[in-house]
Amino acid sequence: MRKFAIAVASVLALGLSASASLAAEHVINMLNKGADGKAMVFEPDFVRAAVGDTIKIVPVDKGHFAVPLPKVWPAGAAEVKGKMNAELVFTVDKEGFYGLKCTPHYAMGMIAMIQVGAGAAPADVAALKFPGEVGVRFAAQLAKAATP
Repeated sequence: MRKFAIAVASVLALGLSASASLAAEHVINMLNKGADGKAMVFEPDFVRAAVGDTIKIVPVDKGHFAVPLPKVWPAGAAEVKGKMNAELVFTVDKEGFYGLKCTPHYAMGMIAMIQVGAGAAPADVAALKFPGEVGVRFAAQLAKAATP
């Protein structure tokens, strides 16, 4: 019986370590200028991830930090708050849409979207309206989410 218990524990431990190793890390850079020439961007500005994946936000250029975009964060998911000029690393723990903004450059449209799981944005997220360049970039990110 003891050998059986040890074998079961070993299999469970192996399974847990294997599932942890399957998680991906997604790196999103905060830049003053993107590859497309746009100013104040997250690059990429849209990421598809799975529950358990790690998101790493890197301030490549100085003067940036990321926080959740209001109303674009799964209910019950742990919120995050970056610090000026510091990396922000977190694990997505629920399916849904995670929106991020760079507070100092928000008015310039500096937002990013992380889609965790499959499917289109929920109605409450899809219905959100943002002013100016934020609205333009938000609509583009929702369109990426709708494309498989």
